[in-house]
Amino acid sequence: MNNYELMVIFTPVLSEEDFKGAQKKYEDFIAENGGSTVHSNPWGLKSLAYPIQKKTTGIYWVLEFTGAAEIIEKLKIQLLRDEQVMRHMVTRLDKYAVEYNHTKRNGGFAVTQKAEA
Repeated sequence: MNNYELMVIFTPVLSEEDFKGAQKKYEDFIAENGGSTVHSNPWGLKSLAYPIQKKTTGIYWVLEFTGAAEIIEKLKIQLLRDEQVMRHMVTRLDKYAVEYNHTKRNGGFAVTQKAEA
C-alpha cells in the first residue's frame, strides 16, 4: 500500500451539496478499490493563478489516502471524465511527507524561540 495525496480543483459553480457529493464520490471510489482515506481537507473557493476554462476561481480539495498502485490509473480516468473537475494532481508521498502531514494535522510544529545573546 502506497500513500498518495490527491488535489482537485472543482468548477466554482458547484453548490455546497454538490461539492460534498463529489468528495464522497471519490472517497467511496477509493474505498471500493481497496484504498482508505487518511485525511480530507476541503480548502474552499480560491483564486486561480491563471484562468482555466475561462474561470478565475475554483473550489480546492485535498485528499490524503492509501492504496495500491493500480488504483491511480482508474482514479485518473474517473477524474478526467468528470465535468465538474477542472484540474487534478495525484502525488505519491514518501515516508517524510506522510510524517510531515501527520504532525501538521495533530497540533502542528513547536515554535522555537531565538536565544538572546
